[in-house]
Amino acid sequence: MVINMRIISENNNIILSSCDNFDLEQTFECGQCFRFQKEDGGFFRGVAFGRELLLKQEADVITLFDVSYEEFKEKWERYFDLERDYACILKELSFDCRIRTAAERTAGIRILRQDSWETLCSFIISQNNNIPRIKKIIGSLCALLGEQICEGVYSFPPAERVAAAGIEGLAPIKSGFRAKYIVDAAEKVASGIVDLDSICKLDYPSAKDKLTEIKGVGDKVADCVLLFAFGFYEAFPKDVWVKRVIERHYGADFTSDYFGKNAGIAQQYLFYYERNILKELVCNK
Repeated sequence: MVINMRIISENNNIILSSCDNFDLEQTFECGQCFRFQKEDGGFFRGVAFGRELLLKQEADVITLFDVSYEEFKEKWERYFDLERDYACILKELSFDCRIRTAAERTAGIRILRQDSWETLCSFIISQNNNIPRIKKIIGSLCALLGEQICEGVYSFPPAERVAAAGIEGLAPIKSGFRAKYIVDAAEKVASGIVDLDSICKLDYPSAKDKLTEIKGVGDKVADCVLLFAFGFYEAFPKDVWVKRVIERHYGADFTSDYFGKNAGIAQQYLFYYERNILKELVCNK
């Protein structure tokens, strides 16, 4: 787990101190989830597992507001992957000079363990799309078919409700060509043709094959779902940013086996560094 991290329950808040290798901004803005927003003062607000969550980070102290110790242990400790020793993983990956460079600025990323249906649907929506528009479509989907949690905040709708809406029913969210893929995924999940609960019991190749039975789910989307919802850390999603890194530094013969069992974590360091840090450095020249 996070080395030296202390968990304090105080006034129905959870305070995590000495949070090495855990940065909220990097974790929420590295492209793995779409329902958390950064607010002023180090706050992040978002929705997961049907409830709104407010967090704040000050240096290496992170506070989860209105969260009991029992809820934290049952839900959020696993969600934030706090039982995994990322310092050890970084050490294992440090044989690669690009990971060492990226980790100097990205070592606060942790792989979230998200709801499997929400992750599947979200990454179908993400295809050929930018992050602001992905967030807008997902927000519209939740407002259209989700349950209201509090004013202006909605849960992610279950597959059954999305399937019942059909392609025409999704017209208000303006998802374009993705609507037919969203509905196909919802129908397969709702009917049990694709049993998401059984995915984690499969090996990585079999789990990937099962997900790609869904229309519109190719290697990249499947790998995102396997990594961000099921904890298949060997999954290595390749989007345009990661492909640039591979072409520039690793060559045509590269396979994710190079990074071994933690290839997906390496991918996140490389993705965030290429998309955010290098872009920022170039813009500031």
